[in-house]
Amino acid sequence: MHVSSDGLPPDPFAGDPYDPALSLDEHDPEGPEELSDDEREEVVADLADLAVYQALLENRGVRGIVVDCGDCGEQHFHEWSLLRASLQQLLDEGQMRPHEPAFDPEPTDYVTWEYCRGYADAVLADS
Repeated sequence: MHVSSDGLPPDPFAGDPYDPALSLDEHDPEGPEELSDDEREEVVADLADLAVYQALLENRGVRGIVVDCGDCGEQHFHEWSLLRASLQQLLDEGQMRPHEPAFDPEPTDYVTWEYCRGYADAVLADS
């Protein structure tokens, strides 16, 4: 279904020089740079690791990974599928687009990437 712009409410920031959406274009009006070969390899490796971590931890009640954000200083909770989609988008488009944060996450349901790596190493070493 297509909705014409006439049927939408007016843009509350139309003509506003402080429109927060303007900052999205400031970074690179030509679009994201392509990932280098090394960066692509790192993302592919992260996707492979993520699949292992999910296979090992999801059935133990872990819903995903928590990341400490250097930009805002808060923790970001990423469910397995959201993180996989974000990494795939980075691989395909060279950037991760903003997304909605997890709604009222239970922090104990999420672990760090380092925890995942250590857990996987321990489990796979016993195999």
